[in-house]
Amino acid sequence: MAPRLISRFIDCSMSFSTGKADSLYGSCIAIDGLDTSRWGVESVFRDLRDGGVTAINATIAIWDDFNSTMDNIARWLAWFDQFSEFIRPVHSAADIHSAKSENRCGIIFGWQNATPIGNSLDRLALFHRLGVRIVQLTYNERNLLGNGCYERKDDGLSKFGQAAIDEMNRVGILIDLSHTGDRTVMETIERSAAPVAFTHANARSQCDHPRNKTDEAIRALVAKGGVIGANAFPMFFPNGFDSTLDDYLDAIEYLLEMVGPEHVAVGTDFCQEQSRAWFEWLFASQGTIPAREVAYTPHPYRHLHGLEGTRQFGNIAAGLSGRGYGDDDVRKIIGGNWLRLFAQVWEGIE
Repeated sequence: MAPRLISRFIDCSMSFSTGKADSLYGSCIAIDGLDTSRWGVESVFRDLRDGGVTAINATIAIWDDFNSTMDNIARWLAWFDQFSEFIRPVHSAADIHSAKSENRCGIIFGWQNATPIGNSLDRLALFHRLGVRIVQLTYNERNLLGNGCYERKDDGLSKFGQAAIDEMNRVGILIDLSHTGDRTVMETIERSAAPVAFTHANARSQCDHPRNKTDEAIRALVAKGGVIGANAFPMFFPNGFDSTLDDYLDAIEYLLEMVGPEHVAVGTDFCQEQSRAWFEWLFASQGTIPAREVAYTPHPYRHLHGLEGTRQFGNIAAGLSGRGYGDDDVRKIIGGNWLRLFAQVWEGIE
């Protein structure tokens, strides 16, 4: 019987003991493919450490330009000293293993938009030296590289975008396509010599939303060795902020049935302690033109029931185990697949 069918008949709380769940999660390299919480807040960093999260793709740029991104990196360098008991920088796969042994959360600098490079490809190598390891090509709208998933028309990659892909391949930056338009997604997968990722997205065939990805795109990404991080952002589920951990596990299982356990991971899209004003900036066109309508977000912000924040990250592992997935597959989904992809793209380790 397939794991998804098992889940319909087994009560997770009865079938999988708390002790066993804790032991399995404790042995995992746990990696979140996308976290965009309010950085610089001690409680956010403490929750990452106390939640047993080994590493995260921490968003340090969305609507930012070169100067503001440099300022963000300067702040992070100070935070690494100020909050050293909770966090540490990650520049390599080995750093993730070190974070696990040190009981700290490794911070991977990631962008949700390529705008910090402006029109200068040379800046990719500069930012790589400063620790940037994941770059999303576009954020919702058009930029110099390509088109976002909410743009009026998706014209695909620009010539500059093609050159940027080649340069990210060269220096060892993982390309993220989570907020990117469908045509730009497919052209990037075809163009890139290295595997690429959807760090935080679900399947559109399960939930019809422009932020989710087509089956064609998911299969194309996987065919070239990529990984998709299942998204736990409440707005992308039919029940919105009434959605639960079970809804998230359903989304993970849907992807597992489509592409198997070697290519599915976790990308929560957590926004811990973010303000309503931050969401208004997030939803604004290019971060400057206020949206006519801003989707409802509660204040204080809340995540899925049963996955309220990083302290509950282990509930994902326990839930998958309770639905019949073996320990090896759970370890892959919780972080092993991200670790393998990072090593391959950052360091050329197959």
